[in-house]
Amino acid sequence: MGIKFGKRSYVPGSANRVVALVAGQADATIIDLSNKNKVMRKHEGKFNVLPMFEVEASDEALFANLDWIKANEKDVQIFVDALASTWADMAADPTIISKETNPDGPIGQLPKEILGELDNFYTEAAEGGLYDPMGGGLKAAKADMEWYSQAGQLEGDPSTLNIEDFWYLAPLDAATAK
Repeated sequence: MGIKFGKRSYVPGSANRVVALVAGQADATIIDLSNKNKVMRKHEGKFNVLPMFEVEASDEALFANLDWIKANEKDVQIFVDALASTWADMAADPTIISKETNPDGPIGQLPKEILGELDNFYTEAAEGGLYDPMGGGLKAAKADMEWYSQAGQLEGDPSTLNIEDFWYLAPLDAATAK
């Protein structure tokens, strides 16, 4: 498309980047899958989806106070095990979400236009590597550090920074070891 990267300017929050794009304050940006679909639907013909370079960084991450995680270790492990299992299931069959969605549960209460696109959304997400069957782990953490460093949001050489100062991977490591 003839676009070359200039200086990266990272604006946190996909929704904020959408606003900048739609308002003409950004010519190109990275947005998450659900916002991409919304932009393409609401502004048909105005934007194009460009091929993405290979990104190993996380798109979604869980955040919690480390003391709370350690104090609630068993409950946290149950939750992380369930997420890791779901991601592995989605990698094998992205339609599993619609197959196992309880129509009377929270997801079943979504508008029909969203429910009708669940299989397409999760298929595109799984094919794009959004839900790493291994949860991202150390690979995503290192890529995040590189990304934030290049965006000027993190000081220091990412290769010399200690991952454990930023991420606590024990619950994910335990889940993926099962």
